[in-house]
Order: sequence, then C-alpha cells, then structure tokens
Amino acid sequence: MKDWNTNVGGFSVGEYWDSNVNTLEWWANNANSSVFDFACYYKMNDAFDGNNLNLLNDDMMWKRNPYKAVTFVTNHDTDEIWKKELAYAYILTHEGYPTIFYRDYEEWLNKTKMNNLIWIHNNKATGTTSILYTGTDEYIARRNGYNGNPGLIVYINNSSTWQERWIQTNWANAQIKDFTGNSTWFPTTQGDTWVKIQCPPNGYSVWSINM
Repeated sequence: MKDWNTNVGGFSVGEYWDSNVNTLEWWANNANSSVFDFACYYKMNDAFDGNNLNLLNDDMMWKRNPYKAVTFVTNHDTDEIWKKELAYAYILTHEGYPTIFYRDYEEWLNKTKMNNLIWIHNNKATGTTSILYTGTDEYIARRNGYNGNPGLIVYINNSSTWQERWIQTNWANAQIKDFTGNSTWFPTTQGDTWVKIQCPPNGYSVWSINM
C-alpha cells in the first residue's frame, strides 16, 4: 500500500479491523494511507447504545490524526449502532473524513435530516475540536473555526427529556441559532462568549452564527 501511494498518489483508505487506536495509527503511518476509524466506531456503539457518552472522551484515530481517519456509523459488515442519527450527528460535526452508508441514506434514515447534517459538515464543521461537556447522556463539543469560518457547537442528548447547558462559544455578543431546526431558540452570547443552549430528547442540535 505504501509503495502504491508513493508511486500512484491520490486518496486511499484501508480497513484494518481493530478497535485499538495504536494499531490503527501504526497501520496508517506505515501504509501512508487513511484508515477506517474502528476505534471511533466501537466507542460510539458503547456510548450511544450503552448510554454513557463519557466514552466519547476516549482516544480515537480522528483525535490522533484527523487527516488519516475515515469515520463511519455502518458499513457492509457492521450494523451494531442503534441510535444512528446521534452517531451521524457526531461524525458529521467532528474532524476526520466521515462516510455515509448507502442504505442508511437511501432507505433507513430520514434523508432530509441527513442532508441537513451534510450541509452542516460542509459549511460549518471547521477547525480543531474542543470537548466542552460530557455526561452519561449528554455530550457537547465545539469546532473552533478556521480561516473566517465561525465553526460550531454540537449538543447530543441521549436522554428522554429536553436538556439545557451553559457553554463557552467562539463568539462574543453574537446571536446564534440551531442549524438543525430542532430548537427554536435564538440566544445571544454574552460578552465573555458564554450562552445557554438546549437539545431535544434523543436528539441533537448544532449551533453557530449566521454568515
């Protein structure tokens, strides 16, 4: 694989089926290739279906090297994650190269919601990632923006009730909105960039400023 990439170039991704991020990083570096992020896949499976979003703090390939991490929720061999919408909200707002399984998009999930997450990924998900809060059923992270793009805040709620949190954003004295439309709030951040946001039950919200 390394010789192929050296002589042919382009983009490649390998399936090294192992949840150990050290093994994935070793293979990616030695093959000079991207690799499917099985570490992320199994952590999402345990986090969302096991109701412990603290596990999203754990190490994954996209955290080691986002340029060599191809994240996924389902593929032709694996279909273990039940709460797929939450998992797609995670990979499409975080670093790495997210992939969407064909049947998830065409048959099994809400295509309007998927298109919305794809738009968010293409237009808002820029910059490094800062995890702002984790609990058993809540997860909030910030993309810090890049080259004039403001980034975003993603809030994932694995509980059966609406949740609210005060969090620190990238923006001072700015009105923000949830680009998923799941929340009708239009809060304004304080001068110190803090703001209260909300998230629907068993759902997600993605906040940013209009640009």
